Amino acid sequence: MKKIISALTLVFFTASFAIAADVMTFPANMGNVTFPHKMHQELLKDCKVCHANTPGKIEGFCKDVAHKLCIDCHKSKGMGPTTCKSCHKKT
Repeated sequence: MKKIISALTLVFFTASFAIAADVMTFPANMGNVTFPHKMHQELLKDCKVCHANTPGKIEGFCKDVAHKLCIDCHKSKGMGPTTCKSCHKKT
């Protein structure tokens, strides 16, 4: 029974990578932010860049965390949007 549970756990953990949303949309007062998750996975090839502990939700994710994590990364890599209107789009 322990082997079955271990195998199922491994399958679900591995499947979480496969079913992660390709594009995520975060609602915001200034306009929704569309985040191309799959593109970031392919470019960075390391989930721990954003997900410090485990894949899934980012610990303590909120506006301030997103601004610091995303903008700091974009600036350090010299690519990606760094201004409000380049991420926030009114629809």
